[in-house]
Amino acid sequence: MEDIYANDKTICRLVKAKPDTIHFLLEYSRSLHISKVKGIVFESHKN
Repeated sequence: MEDIYANDKTICRLVKAKPDTIHFLLEYSRSLHISKVKGIVFESHKN
């Protein structure tokens, strides 16, 4: 486990997302609605 966290992490690079992708993800997260009823989870989209 020490080997995993002791390595130098300078290899990481930033990824830039297009504005269209960010807009899509924000709209998707706003429309998603999760309901829990008697231990059952329902996922629905509000359009």
